[in-house]
Amino acid sequence: MSTSRRDFVKGAAWTTGVAAGPAIRPAWGQSSPNDRVNVAVIGFHGRGQSHYQSLARLPNVRVAYLCDIDERLFPDAVAAVERIGGNKPATEYDFRRLLDKKDIDAVSIATPDHWHALQTIWACQAGKDVYVEKPVSYSVVEGRRMVEAARKYNRIVQAGLNMRSEGPLQSAIRFVQSGQFGTVYRAKSVVYRGRASIGRAAESPIPKGVHWDLFLGPAPYRPFTLNRFHYGWHYFWDTTTTEVGCNGVHVMDAVRWGLGKKVHPVKIHCAGGRYLDDSDQDTPNVQNASFEYADGMLVELEVTTLFSPPFGGVQMIGSFFYTSKGYVCGVGLSGSRWSTVLTEFTPANKPDLPSGVSQRAFNASFPEIAYKPGPAVPGQEKEEKGAHFRNFIDCVRSRKREELYCEIEEGHMSTALCHLANISYRTGRKLVFDPATEKFPGDKEANAYLTRQYRAPYVLPERV
Repeated sequence: MSTSRRDFVKGAAWTTGVAAGPAIRPAWGQSSPNDRVNVAVIGFHGRGQSHYQSLARLPNVRVAYLCDIDERLFPDAVAAVERIGGNKPATEYDFRRLLDKKDIDAVSIATPDHWHALQTIWACQAGKDVYVEKPVSYSVVEGRRMVEAARKYNRIVQAGLNMRSEGPLQSAIRFVQSGQFGTVYRAKSVVYRGRASIGRAAESPIPKGVHWDLFLGPAPYRPFTLNRFHYGWHYFWDTTTTEVGCNGVHVMDAVRWGLGKKVHPVKIHCAGGRYLDDSDQDTPNVQNASFEYADGMLVELEVTTLFSPPFGGVQMIGSFFYTSKGYVCGVGLSGSRWSTVLTEFTPANKPDLPSGVSQRAFNASFPEIAYKPGPAVPGQEKEEKGAHFRNFIDCVRSRKREELYCEIEEGHMSTALCHLANISYRTGRKLVFDPATEKFPGDKEANAYLTRQYRAPYVLPERV
């Protein structure tokens, strides 16, 4: 166990009675695959509701604990688990108290971005398997430590990039990688996800039942305001990875998967800003990023929470793979409608050219482009709801991390793209990155954003 976690647990022991030693269970999975899996769901004001609902529906899975720093949320959540799963879960507001409970096999984390790494690492040290929401980390360094913890303690850790469990995306990736629609030379992802301004909110007393210090955790202490609480935390650098990390990570993961990129890019540039908004928000609402890989592959990302054009009557989240034959695109709130467009250059019809200008030269400079429906992307069957959670539980039983739809290292690689874009935005310039060391060579300013200053005792361990 790391010194950080040991000190942290000891600091909680005066109220919890938690033992300092980890409760690692390396033998888990050797018994019958029908053995019940007990899960604790951490954080459920928003996305976490789908965690306990999906898990409670799985055969022989028991949502044994619900944990949130806002105790006002407990009654409704407990009632929902009782209705779906048939058992009454225990409740807890302090994640530390769950770490050494031997009746917990796994934790499912849906807390704000800035908490993901610490809770995942501590859970691994305590012998728990982990499902952690996207983006998996708050920084590049955190993501790498999470991978190290999963490996050291032999834990099953699923990244919550659940689009990987969707049949249409799986079919699209197979289609792109097969090469039957040409060679991919670049890719682009877009997130047009309109959100209203949060406005301004004055400091106010901490509501009864809210444990504000635990909510802030490793982030700097700030007085309580409604704008920084619950979903509002998405709008502040202290606690968020911006919309790039919130939804951009889904489409960037799809693109990286389709391109087969197991390495980081070497050059990154991101521009943008906060437009048309007068509020407490301090993060941008427009970001345009480009990533260049060592082999020359170019990937782009466009993100905005302002007004944006609808596609098919919905706000657009999607990805495009540009090939030698046209492009493959997946458009929709979950990128679930995949299709192809066949393109070709055709001669321009310009019979009366100036003297000395050849038709061939004119056509080369001003061709027309024909767009036609391309071949269908085969096998776009819908996956059943909750497939990502089912896959996680299956791997908890089998102990085969290679069968996870999105193992933590995959989650780290995709989330790192979001961090790199944000670092370029915050430094205001194009950056050069070393994929091997996960650092910016000779760039002190950029390297400072690879981690953060942690507020004691919520400190990321130097070694897991």
